[in-house]
Amino acid sequence: MSSVPLGPLHPAFKEPINFKLKLEGEFVTDAEVRIGYTHRGIEKLGEKKTWIQFIFISEKICGICSSSHQGCYVQGVERLTGIVPEKRGIYIRTLTWELERMHSHLLWLGVLMHEIGIETMFMYTWRDRERVLDILEKLGGRRVAYSAITYGGARRDLSDSLIQQIIRLSDFILERSKFYENFILNDKRFLARTKGIGTLAKAEAEELSVVGPVARASGIPIDVRKTGYAAYYEAPFEVVVEKEGDVNAGALVRAKELEVSANIIKWIVKNLPQGKINVEVAPFSKLPEGETISRVEAPRGELFYYLKSNGSTNLERIKIRTPTLANIQAVAHTLKGHYLADVPVIAAGIDPCMGCMDRVVTLNEKGKKKVMTETELIDYGIKWYEKG
Repeated sequence: MSSVPLGPLHPAFKEPINFKLKLEGEFVTDAEVRIGYTHRGIEKLGEKKTWIQFIFISEKICGICSSSHQGCYVQGVERLTGIVPEKRGIYIRTLTWELERMHSHLLWLGVLMHEIGIETMFMYTWRDRERVLDILEKLGGRRVAYSAITYGGARRDLSDSLIQQIIRLSDFILERSKFYENFILNDKRFLARTKGIGTLAKAEAEELSVVGPVARASGIPIDVRKTGYAAYYEAPFEVVVEKEGDVNAGALVRAKELEVSANIIKWIVKNLPQGKINVEVAPFSKLPEGETISRVEAPRGELFYYLKSNGSTNLERIKIRTPTLANIQAVAHTLKGHYLADVPVIAAGIDPCMGCMDRVVTLNEKGKKKVMTETELIDYGIKWYEKG
């Protein structure tokens, strides 16, 4: 038996993460995940900034689901303050989330194809994703952190011209989703690398509390959108569920969800209410004292925010649980019994985002706790990682 470290810097991982693997020959017998390489102190930063300022920080947490973070935070603040969003703004907010889901799923499919070595499909998915990003740029002004959401609704309205472009994009994605579904189900190269690989049974998925497409690929019909928030109260759609629980099933769930998102978007623009897109908010007002939670279905799964206010202009506590944090232990579990060469494919199978998942690693020697200043913590971290 041998022990092999994979990461934190590895060609297969787009962000730093470390797997400690135990091998028997080429087979993985045990795996341990080690995080903490990209911790940025976002939650602490949120307590130093005003509740108005953090709206722009929240969307920087993740470059792929920036609007999900911003919307989840804003939704929580609205509950704390009692702000009632404008209905038209809520519809535009929901449309933004579904466009983001499209671009996230297409990006992930491309990354998976790249890990497998099917570069042509990687180019196809990212070419299609460009068309989604073009619309997001027109909606918010930027292609990644588009700042399309604000307190009480949306930041920018939809023009008639943009609505027609969104409809054409939705029709295009409906067509392309069928193409990707057919490829996932029938391409021999793709099936050889994904069918039966990284299988997570339904009972295991429930025990590990996985979320999003990872859970739905294992037969668990869980989707926060179905609990009813934003325009999902009214938008008709069905939760996509597969039963096999392997990487292939995860790919199929995401390909089918492209179709679901396209149909939701078409329904939104057809039923878009008239009126204002947001409400005016006093920028330097204090938050009411209290606490609340907010949940949205980000592209990777349930995104959870806990907000606590002590009645000042700053939030006393912000706690964020991202989908990758919920799903990362499933990777360590499903790696067992597979070839070392399958590790990048299985790790990519949950669509991980290390930057928004990462947490600081704390070490207590002999049960003693020590409070450090920011400078002491930085120095300690540098010396600790230098050791090994």
